[in-house]
Amino acid sequence: MKGCRPIIIWFFTVLLTAGIFSASASAKSLNETQPDREMRAVWIASVTNIDWPSKKGLSPDEQKKEFLKLLDDVQAMGMNAVVVQIKPTADAFYPSDYGPWSEYLTGTQGKNPGYDPLAFLVEETHKRNLEFHAWFNPYRITMNHTNLDALSSDHPARAHPDWVAAYGKQLYYNPGLPEVRQFIVDGIKEVVSRYDIDAVHMDDYFYPYKIAGQEFPDRAAYEQYGKAHFSSIDDWRRDNVNRLVKQINQTIKKEKSYVKFGISPFGVWRNAADDPTGSNTSAGVRNYDDLYADTREWIQKGYIDYITPQIYWSIGFKAAAYDVLADWWSREVKNRQVHLYIGQATYKINNNADPAWSDAEEYGRQIRLNRQSELIKGSMHFSLKDLNRNPLEVKSRLISDFYSRPALIPEMPWLAHSALKQPAIKRVSNSASGHTIYIEDSKSNGKKTAYYAIYRAEKGKPPYLVETVRKKASRKQTFSDTDTQAGNACTYIVTSVDRLHHESKPSAKRSVK
Repeated sequence: MKGCRPIIIWFFTVLLTAGIFSASASAKSLNETQPDREMRAVWIASVTNIDWPSKKGLSPDEQKKEFLKLLDDVQAMGMNAVVVQIKPTADAFYPSDYGPWSEYLTGTQGKNPGYDPLAFLVEETHKRNLEFHAWFNPYRITMNHTNLDALSSDHPARAHPDWVAAYGKQLYYNPGLPEVRQFIVDGIKEVVSRYDIDAVHMDDYFYPYKIAGQEFPDRAAYEQYGKAHFSSIDDWRRDNVNRLVKQINQTIKKEKSYVKFGISPFGVWRNAADDPTGSNTSAGVRNYDDLYADTREWIQKGYIDYITPQIYWSIGFKAAAYDVLADWWSREVKNRQVHLYIGQATYKINNNADPAWSDAEEYGRQIRLNRQSELIKGSMHFSLKDLNRNPLEVKSRLISDFYSRPALIPEMPWLAHSALKQPAIKRVSNSASGHTIYIEDSKSNGKKTAYYAIYRAEKGKPPYLVETVRKKASRKQTFSDTDTQAGNACTYIVTSVDRLHHESKPSAKRSVK
């Protein structure tokens, strides 16, 4: 912000005497449309090389260069998290005991790419102080064939053909088998234990989307494992998914209590015609009835930390209206220890039969609608490739308007967090390029501080978030605020923040003239 002036001293006196710091009030004063805390994530899909890598067979250096460019794009748009698909088809973007190397890296399933992509992805993401959500597809084995022999020789599905079900033109691990469930859980545990991820993420692919006239081939498994306990195969299927979701969450939290677990389901749980407590929609697909994903169960029993329904329709759309569903999902999470983010359909902008998606204001209206609800904590956008196309200037609008100010990721109070002491600003200096802030963390914070939040204030205005800065190994580090003019006066305060985004009390203020 250009043209800083001295801050009103009494504001800070009241603020610090009270022992609290509320960035929410400051954000609203600065810009009513931008909250201080908001999930701003984007999906980076690897299946069929949608987002990254751009094609099979790139060299490690080319893959790395591409990903770094994508992170540049993410930062430029004001995002604070990425959701990266690391296990798209029962394979892996890392050395794994539970799946072969992905063909989307080298072009050949099972072929070592010559480096550990996941280690690189996580490290580079964290350097920029973005959260890394590791995205798994639990059951899907193939995209367009049912030939087990076409899988790599080291593929677990070839070693356990009895685990595999063919449906349509794809192969799946059979969700009805207890050994499959344990195998999937162990594969996720492998990643949580070995890599510094922030969250485990799944999307809408549990039982596959139904194919007219074809029944998923799990009748034998139902006869063996479910019939004695469930009169309906549908109820048994839902129980299989519920058990998997519960077990994944328990395993994650036992391994690392701070790692989140989130799921992004199809946008409709059930229509009101199916259940009076369902949404006022007439969608042809429903989570509960068609995908056997009982999202309500997961929310009510605390099996997940966040849910991101894919509300991929426009506001007012007759069969499934965005506004109707945003309200329905908000009521589902009310008074629950689950965050609600909305899956935004970037891919539909100016590329859909619904005329609303040809309106340059539709996407912005959806974000504004989200921000009107205290229960909607942010958005995840599908996908980065579509944002980078900048349809109807949506990327430009995120940069200049909706995400023009940084935002902290919302806290999850039910997850363990650190008691942080306030850091200190030792001094602030002026230079031709702006202001340099010299930060020193408290000794007691040790490794608990993950990053610093830098706030700036101008005359007559409360402080607002300028930037977040990843903590270095040393207790001392600097931050350069280049968005100021040399010679202008500003006042700064800094907080220490842990990896779950809990802030310390603010530092003492420091002014520079």
